[in-house]
Amino acid sequence: MNTAAPEAMPASSELESASPVSHKGRILAWAAWDWGSAAFNAVMTTFVFTVYLTSKAFGGEDQASAVLGTALAVAGAAVALLAPVTGQRSDAGGRRRLWLGVNTAAVVLLTGLCFFVFPRPDFLALGVTLIALANVFFEFAGVNYNAMLTQISTPRNIGKVSGFGWGMGYLGGIVALLIVLQLFVQPSFGWFGASTAEGLNIRLVAVFSALWFFVFALPVLVAVPELPRSARGASLGFFASYGLLVRRIKAIYRTSPHTIYFLLASAIFRDGLAAVFTFGGVIAAGTFGFELKDVIVFAIFGNIVAAAGAMLGGSLDDRIGPKAVIVASLVGLLLAGTAILLLGSGNHHVFGVDWTGSKTFWVFGLFLCLFVGPAQSSSRAYLGRLAPQGESGELFGLYATTGRAVSFLAPALFTLCITIATPYVATGQAQRWGILGIMFVLLAGLLALLPVKAPDNAQIAVVPAA
Repeated sequence: MNTAAPEAMPASSELESASPVSHKGRILAWAAWDWGSAAFNAVMTTFVFTVYLTSKAFGGEDQASAVLGTALAVAGAAVALLAPVTGQRSDAGGRRRLWLGVNTAAVVLLTGLCFFVFPRPDFLALGVTLIALANVFFEFAGVNYNAMLTQISTPRNIGKVSGFGWGMGYLGGIVALLIVLQLFVQPSFGWFGASTAEGLNIRLVAVFSALWFFVFALPVLVAVPELPRSARGASLGFFASYGLLVRRIKAIYRTSPHTIYFLLASAIFRDGLAAVFTFGGVIAAGTFGFELKDVIVFAIFGNIVAAAGAMLGGSLDDRIGPKAVIVASLVGLLLAGTAILLLGSGNHHVFGVDWTGSKTFWVFGLFLCLFVGPAQSSSRAYLGRLAPQGESGELFGLYATTGRAVSFLAPALFTLCITIATPYVATGQAQRWGILGIMFVLLAGLLALLPVKAPDNAQIAVVPAA
């Protein structure tokens, strides 16, 4: 069977085939989606609503957490199985913007429905189902959103544009959290939405988050044009799309094996990057004695630093290439993590400074945030440079799938290192050694990335101005 014609990779990338001039209005509209999506990421799934779902009101923290964890695991498996094919079909049908809108609307609707999750055990199933389903559609939307990067940027500015989007996401999360804290969680003035009866204030947070995402998602759906329709796989049935996906992966491996290598390497180090934020607050409170307000203050400063790092890294990306930015960021993360691990016990005098545990975490914890931003941003830009014409959605779907496939690594090694350290260190210090597990993942990702060939068009300084 001759499959070379439909499956072989095109000679040009989607980025190279785009307009040589990017439109600032489209970039702002695209980045506004990232700003708006932070209400779901930061408010609903990280700091507020999932904390509400795992409270005593829903039957106890342990039971509720186990139910939520199971639901999110099932959601993650669904994303891993479906993301590449949904991206492929939106590419082929010329419906990238349409499916971004449909999936975003689903997230907004499911988020808004969380208003009806009352603080009683019999509402736990409804709450975790809504959050899990919203996570699935959010990941699907993210595939189409990331793929749009190649439509709004050029080889000369893709790194800067990607970094700007990541930075807007971080800053949007800060603003949304501050509003939620001032209006609902710790209201600055009395109003009906501040009532804690029947969890009204937290349920209204869900309504706020839905509206916030809806408003800021609209610009990209208006400003960025639809993808041209492709004949490649447009008429295939859903299950037949998996056959095409397998053949395309084989074709990519034959013609551009380093694309596959990058997907695998990035999956590893992206799991480590996610763990920095996932366990950062846990370590701050458990090991360094931060109170909740201190954790929130650190989170605000950490997001500001991460946003600055993403934007700065994006500019460097366009000058020295995404691989160099990612490698430098991973090295910086390893150095900062080592400093927290070695100096975190306090009472160390190094470089003329007396390092207490709190001072160590503030200084080097912010360095961790600084390097996470550019590593995330340049990973997206890296893949955008590699995406074949008309196949960005499918490739970013694989990006989501490979990330999900190894998402157990950092949590497992974090736990393992704590378990091993517990018998040998002072009480309350074992958790700090969980950092070592995260560092192992980052180091493995770095080593896997080093032999990967950088994109041919990474050195954009030689590209003439339009």
